[in-house]
Amino acid sequence: MYSNNKECVAMLLAGGQGTRLYSLTANLAKPAVSFGGKYRIIDFPLSNCINSNIDTIGVLTQYRPFALNQYIGNGQPWDLDRLNGGVFVLPPYMKSAKSDWYKGTANAIYQNIEFIDKFSPEYVLVLSGDHIYKMDYSEMLDFHKKKGADCTIAVINVSIEEASRFGIMNTNPDGSIYEFEEKPKNPKSTNASMGIYIFNWKELKKYLIEDEADEKSSNDFGKNIIPDMLKDGQKLFAYRFEGYWKDVGTISSLWEANMDLLDKKSGLRLDDSSWKIYARNAAEPPHFMGDHAEVVNSLVTEGCEIDGIVRNSVISSGVKIEEGAVIEDSTIMPGAVIKAGAQIRYAIVGNDAVVGENAKVGDTQTGMVNGEWQITVVGPGAQVKAGQIVPVKAMVD
Repeated sequence: MYSNNKECVAMLLAGGQGTRLYSLTANLAKPAVSFGGKYRIIDFPLSNCINSNIDTIGVLTQYRPFALNQYIGNGQPWDLDRLNGGVFVLPPYMKSAKSDWYKGTANAIYQNIEFIDKFSPEYVLVLSGDHIYKMDYSEMLDFHKKKGADCTIAVINVSIEEASRFGIMNTNPDGSIYEFEEKPKNPKSTNASMGIYIFNWKELKKYLIEDEADEKSSNDFGKNIIPDMLKDGQKLFAYRFEGYWKDVGTISSLWEANMDLLDKKSGLRLDDSSWKIYARNAAEPPHFMGDHAEVVNSLVTEGCEIDGIVRNSVISSGVKIEEGAVIEDSTIMPGAVIKAGAQIRYAIVGNDAVVGENAKVGDTQTGMVNGEWQITVVGPGAQVKAGQIVPVKAMVD
């Protein structure tokens, strides 16, 4: 099974709890959250890997892993059901002397050194499981080789106002990194780290072992490994990414990324046949539009039954929208039911939730407040009673 060596192995960090998504991740790991009507968040890095000809991926799970493990399965939807390589789910496990949860991003990779060593890779690609983007990792790997780098970090240009929310890579004219600042109050540049790293495996392994031996370490790439490599004079380079990328770690950003699917100018397109995003989907019948249905600038997934009004919204598989219901500027996750006369605006309605007759969820709004959209949330499986009013930015569990 492990007879052939791999040039590059990907390690996908997918154990995040996603506390800022509140009820949407109360019983679900963040990478398993529904997105875009028929996808999960984790579909994006998995699809990026196979499209980039990286066919050996370790998925590191921890928080509420069942749904994510079940969804990934044998990796068949992403062409990762392989005898040599493929996808491997890697939860923390009991060891003979000591057992720990993954204590940090670096510790998670450290605990899986044996897995990586079985493939004897020259390079290790470290990814996050909670970002929406399309990226060719093979181009980043080519950049890494040409620069003779020990570590290459993908960066994206953000506004100076946003820069203090990110890890910032300060670079020389040739792209080499001379300083890393974690969420600086007064950023020196706008090169925000995307949480995507390529390491030479021999070097990374040495740093992981040393980091684990340091009892004071946070066992984190941003806080420990990257600063230690810079301090030691290792060659670190920033790889500038120009496409669409969004960290969907908040209710506002998750809603906004869904809305970006409806905006042709956003840069987020899923109809590109040259770079498909693959997913595991249940076999659903075609969607059905009733006599009273009206759908404007929206995505409607298979299995839906729509007899109401849908404007500028993302409607996931198996959703039922009854006559007289109005959905505007919202995303409705799989299996939800919107009863007759209900009104939903600027909201996320979770999987299998029910919004009762003539209920009102959310409302129109004039814009962002402190950089966040004021989005109302109906959690997975929640019930909004008939006639109930759920105000702006409220949450029904």
